[in-house]
Amino acid sequence: MEPQQIREGYLVKKGTVLNSWKVVWVVLSEDGVDIYKKKTDRSPKGMIPLKGATLTSPCQDFVKRTLVFKVSTEKKQDHFFQATHVEERESWVKDIKRAIACLQAGKKFARKSTRRSIRLPVTVNLNELYILMKDQDDGVKELKLEKEKRMYNHCFTGATVVDWLISKEKARNRSEALMLATGLLNEGFLQPAGDLSKEGADEGAQSALLDDPDALYYFADSGFFCEGYSSDDEDALLKEEFRGNIVKQGCLLKQGHRRKNWKVRKFILRDDPAYIHYYDPTKGDDEPLGSIHIRACVVTAVEHVPDAKKHDVDGNLFEIITSDETHYFLQAATAEERKEWIKAVQAVSKSGK
Repeated sequence: MEPQQIREGYLVKKGTVLNSWKVVWVVLSEDGVDIYKKKTDRSPKGMIPLKGATLTSPCQDFVKRTLVFKVSTEKKQDHFFQATHVEERESWVKDIKRAIACLQAGKKFARKSTRRSIRLPVTVNLNELYILMKDQDDGVKELKLEKEKRMYNHCFTGATVVDWLISKEKARNRSEALMLATGLLNEGFLQPAGDLSKEGADEGAQSALLDDPDALYYFADSGFFCEGYSSDDEDALLKEEFRGNIVKQGCLLKQGHRRKNWKVRKFILRDDPAYIHYYDPTKGDDEPLGSIHIRACVVTAVEHVPDAKKHDVDGNLFEIITSDETHYFLQAATAEERKEWIKAVQAVSKSGK
């Protein structure tokens, strides 16, 4: 009997020989992880057996890369993967851990709630807590803060996190709130932004998150960026693009405008102002390759794109036509994902500026 397929999608993987990071199509089954160079490939270029394997998340072996997790095989071979956002990483980690546990117990894979390896009360779910913290109306407010002649955008202080946890009755006192906040930091949901918060995280103290109005943090998949003082109006205009809240993000295939070839890009959709920024997911930096201003754009599902089939790209296609009539052709991994992207872009294009 063929192993049950559990999850599939794009991830960035570190090469075992050249140490370069590349986008791959990953398929998780009950007994292993299959790695494909492209989604359309019929056979995998590699397979990671999960019997006797262990999983480490978050993996902090790489200073400039966040959202990394590591799968170590029984033969002590390490495989590093990077997700595009927190929810994606958590979904992969949860399912891989469950698959490993089922193999060890000789049971059939079945999804159920699992606890992370962190000393927190059983009733605490860090992923749910993170989603509540990011709520635009009732969550922790992302601000533009000035520290040491630098401007930190989309961030907040450690004291703000502690105050919010207490005010929302997620913790009874500051000690409990610090424990929860440190758990969020250790699991990669929160990231240190300034020198003070980075020192606290590096020291590895019991309370790595600092209850301090000068310690700055940001959400792992936020629009955080830091800038020095500048009087350049063009630079300020460029930064304005990143001030909107993140509505949706993930990997899509994008057709190039010149060569018409297709490459996997990480896309981040923001509102107010209404922009989509796309990135090379294999790079550790936050500089986008380009942006799409989607105010008053048209987005529709399409069944055919010129030159797509010769690149083995077929199905789940959609097109964005901007107000200046620039056409962008994209492909989602599934029909459901295409539907979600179209719905999200349509909503932002009407409401964002």
